[in-house]
Amino acid sequence: MAILRGPYLALAAALSVLLGCARDTALAPAPTDTDPTPVELQLPVGVLAAVGGPLLPSDNPLTEQGIALGRSLFYEKALSDDLTLSCGSCHLQANAFADPRAFSEGTDGSLGTRNAMSLVNLAWSAKLFWDGRVEGLEAQAHDPVTNPAEMRNTWPVVAARLNADATYRQRFRAAFGTEQIDSTLVTRALAQFVRSLVSFDSPFDRYWYGGDSTAMSEEAQNGLALFTSQGKCAGCHAPGLFTDHALRNNGLDVVLSDAGFGAVTGDPADMGKFKVPTLRNIAVTAPYMHDARFATLEQVLNHYNGGVHMASPNVDLLMDFWGMNPTPFSADEINDLSAFLNALTDASFLTDPALAQP
Repeated sequence: MAILRGPYLALAAALSVLLGCARDTALAPAPTDTDPTPVELQLPVGVLAAVGGPLLPSDNPLTEQGIALGRSLFYEKALSDDLTLSCGSCHLQANAFADPRAFSEGTDGSLGTRNAMSLVNLAWSAKLFWDGRVEGLEAQAHDPVTNPAEMRNTWPVVAARLNADATYRQRFRAAFGTEQIDSTLVTRALAQFVRSLVSFDSPFDRYWYGGDSTAMSEEAQNGLALFTSQGKCAGCHAPGLFTDHALRNNGLDVVLSDAGFGAVTGDPADMGKFKVPTLRNIAVTAPYMHDARFATLEQVLNHYNGGVHMASPNVDLLMDFWGMNPTPFSADEINDLSAFLNALTDASFLTDPALAQP
């Protein structure tokens, strides 16, 4: 079954109906509780050529039942120790499933040490979290439940709570063929929902892929030209996904207060490297950088327009242009770049009831 999302993304129609969204859909006959309905992610030619196919594990195929279950679990506060916190508490749809706070607050009031990243288009990402410490959305979904600065729970407690709920048992049976709920199945369902968080319906998409010359303002079009040419932004944020998913040091500090990927690998060459975030919906995902140091897009652009520390350990070679740029962008050019970044906002994604709390 295919799902259509927006005028460009033919993401299976199943998502829309299954998750309660009023979108153009064509549903197959209702499946049995042991025969979940497959969901196929299909992208239009232009987008597919730019981003390639998503990373879909063979042991956790997308299904209507799995995605719907994952959506419920994403907003389920029973995952936290005191029943007050869900994934959706720190990943807000209106903010492209990022956290507008600098650092998310755990159930005991403790704060995290890095800003919660957006969950947009993670179906194309292998390494996850700012420091790239896990691979695969199933592994990513496992950490927050037991993290002492987040949900502070244990998986046996979560499993016991969900197994005590007859409705959840029935839904797990429909999605995975068993009523025996454990951490593996919970994280698989959560991963399916997160893989469905696909955003390709911004003014940029309508301009770039849809051929609508009026979709972006003149300022945004000027910003796009700067972004893809003299700005060299596309070296890490090429149009399409607007991230290369690499781990890089973008010259924030000379003296590192957070080792990033280096703390994961122990390799001195990885110190100070962090995952390159997507720029899709970037206008609604402030604050910026792993440590939330920048409150506005203008501050981010000013960092690259003369603030890059080329003496930072392992600073990425792509930063050479910014660190030694003899002709910084003018105020008008910064405004144009900002207008372009705002044109990456997918309003339909941010308000889609199919992705909201059931």
